[in-house]
Amino acid sequence: MSYEETLAYLYASQPAFHQIGAAAYKPGLDNAIALMNHLGNPQTAYPTIHIAGTNGKGSTSHLIAAALQEAGLRVGLYTSPHLVDFRERIRVNGQMIPEEAVVRYVNDNRAFLDALKPSFFESTMGMAFAFFKTAQVDIAVIEVGLGGRLDSTNIITPWLSVITNIGLDHTEFLGNTLPEIAAEKAGIIKPHVPCVIGESDPLTAPVFSARAAAVESPITFADKQPSEALKNMPTSAEEGAYQQKNRRTAYVALQVLMQQKHPELALLNEEAIARGFAHFMSLTGLRGRWETLSMEPLVICDTGHNAHGIRTYVDSLRQLHDDRSALYNASQSDNSFLRIVFGMVQDKDVNEVLTLLPREAVYYWTQAHTHRAIPAEEMHRMGLAHGLIGQTYASVEEAVTVALEASSPRDIVFIGGSNYVVGEALPLFDKK
Repeated sequence: MSYEETLAYLYASQPAFHQIGAAAYKPGLDNAIALMNHLGNPQTAYPTIHIAGTNGKGSTSHLIAAALQEAGLRVGLYTSPHLVDFRERIRVNGQMIPEEAVVRYVNDNRAFLDALKPSFFESTMGMAFAFFKTAQVDIAVIEVGLGGRLDSTNIITPWLSVITNIGLDHTEFLGNTLPEIAAEKAGIIKPHVPCVIGESDPLTAPVFSARAAAVESPITFADKQPSEALKNMPTSAEEGAYQQKNRRTAYVALQVLMQQKHPELALLNEEAIARGFAHFMSLTGLRGRWETLSMEPLVICDTGHNAHGIRTYVDSLRQLHDDRSALYNASQSDNSFLRIVFGMVQDKDVNEVLTLLPREAVYYWTQAHTHRAIPAEEMHRMGLAHGLIGQTYASVEEAVTVALEASSPRDIVFIGGSNYVVGEALPLFDKK
């Protein structure tokens, strides 16, 4: 099969959550264990770091991977979903898995995959773990797909477990309360394996502490660390404020990792962390996290796709708009307009999200090419009920094009609402 035929096979025979939603979700580890046994348990060939959380786990994974790369290690990185290219999910030192490796995995294992019928995520995970072994990585950073306890990645026994934060997302699978969701994510905390919790909360911290105590896992809450412990943490003024929380989580995680005194991590130090954090997006290929796509007008995109995630960047967006308006009002009579290209998918807390969005913006409601997308007309109707004014556009490309055509150089265009909207927008700017 060609690469394109291979992808078509994966999507057709093993439905993907990012395409069809809940119907593709297969909780439990039986398939993952069977697949790993078939592949010779490649996940035991290298140490791992396991990262879960409602939001920020992708950025935290990339930050940690970048620091490890700068420490001279060959680092595997498994994340999901992808934005533009399927191969974004599987990287070694920032380089995506080659197309021929994707084809080889499916060709070599097709009979077994046909018989087992794993989910798309399970099969992709098997591909990643097998490729990391072939690529002879020194360590792999593994992002949880959904939840933790029953996520197929939970077959690993890592050097470190990280849980970024807890919010109300995927409640149909994980529970309707923060403690219930925390209990599912706490399932990645393994016996005697240190764990780092990014953000403590009165409702969830006791859940993590109880799980850690039960399995004798040393636990550290990153946001409870004294300022002295964080004095060397690299920061960046160019990122959304929420990314600083991810930096703190990643920094504390790396400190805990260094305390373990693994010989393989001899070169992991403050300097390596600083270098990795300074260039983590380019080192690891991360896209779509408060990413600037154009300067005039200022175009920013972000993949935050639930109320917990969107709340983190709305304040940054408002502050950016206020600052830009003040700057231009000082020299011109016209104001800076905030234009928002926005679309969401089913199973998200849409009404809560809409209460968070700025009313002073002009909206370009749209829908991505996925069966899970909420129709633009429905987004428009719901937006009006929350005082959000705009028009509908049949595609992300049309919405972005119209927003840009209407913009002056001083305006801000924000693109977001879902991974899929951002994923379809990125190529429009990469072409330029």
